[in-house]
Amino acid sequence: MIAPRSPWWDRSRHEDRRPFLLARARIRDALRQFFKDAGFIEVECGALQLSPGNEAHLHAFATERIAPDGTRTRLYLHTSPEFACKKLLAAGERRIFTLAPVYRNRERGALHAPEFFMLEWYRAGERYDAVIDDCIEIARLAAKAAETGLFRYRDRSCDPLASPERISVPDAFARFADVDLMATLGDGGEPRRDMLASEAVKAGIKIVGDDSWSDIFSRILVERIEPRLGSGRLSVLDRYPRAEAALARAVPSNPKLAERFEIYCCGVELANGFGELTDADEQRRRFVAEMDEKARIHGERYPIDEDFLAALGSMPEASGVALGFDRLVMLATGAERIDRVIWTAPPD
Repeated sequence: MIAPRSPWWDRSRHEDRRPFLLARARIRDALRQFFKDAGFIEVECGALQLSPGNEAHLHAFATERIAPDGTRTRLYLHTSPEFACKKLLAAGERRIFTLAPVYRNRERGALHAPEFFMLEWYRAGERYDAVIDDCIEIARLAAKAAETGLFRYRDRSCDPLASPERISVPDAFARFADVDLMATLGDGGEPRRDMLASEAVKAGIKIVGDDSWSDIFSRILVERIEPRLGSGRLSVLDRYPRAEAALARAVPSNPKLAERFEIYCCGVELANGFGELTDADEQRRRFVAEMDEKARIHGERYPIDEDFLAALGSMPEASGVALGFDRLVMLATGAERIDRVIWTAPPD
């Protein structure tokens, strides 16, 4: 019989974790200084929202507000401060960042916690290459602040000072899975499920009859591509299909793709960034499609934040990133689980 783990506040367990937690504090301070030096303003976004976000595979915690007159309103803990940050851009802010707790249901594991910290920042009027550069510099600052030099996870290592690899999603599918992803997209970027299913079967990926194009895309990404990224140096996985980038604008030179990137280190996704979509009508169509997919798979849907869609009309062109702060600390310190770098571990 396996003995139960001691609670996070057990003195010996806390002493074992304490070096990771002190490194966390140093990394936090270094990042705040980085943003201050770059002319950013730190903002604080409320966690209670009418909509937690509208992505098919993100799950929220729900609660209820009771007004003094007894009126009840369903609210959600945000899965990201994104909507609030973009409203601040619409209000006139230009460079903002936030380090905020966020909440995601149905997530628990070595790399996942139901409550964790998100570092999110936006540059109004700047292309998303600028925020990619931010990500690379932040990784380097974290390694320096942690006093480790290298990022580590399990048996893998990554040197954040090395020149990063930048590879498009279609090129990664071709190189690592022998899949012609672009052939599975229509002229307007619409996904062709059966064509991707055929490509997946040829590549030896197991699929089932009710898998959607997105399901198959995700399976190929997780099984064949992600494990190959971020070895020895950071990887920038760039230019996702529009069907996998609900909040990103289209690539001007290829409308089948979107200005979305992810940063990988030691096979771990660290950050997710966009050239932000500002077309409210297009955003509504994408949200509806995402919620239709959520209803199909999970039997539920979240409301659309009409206030957010209204704000898009006033929002300037911008680029932004969401980076998992706890994962950054994990990688910089070599911690094996996310609980090791969180001061008060979430309940199991």
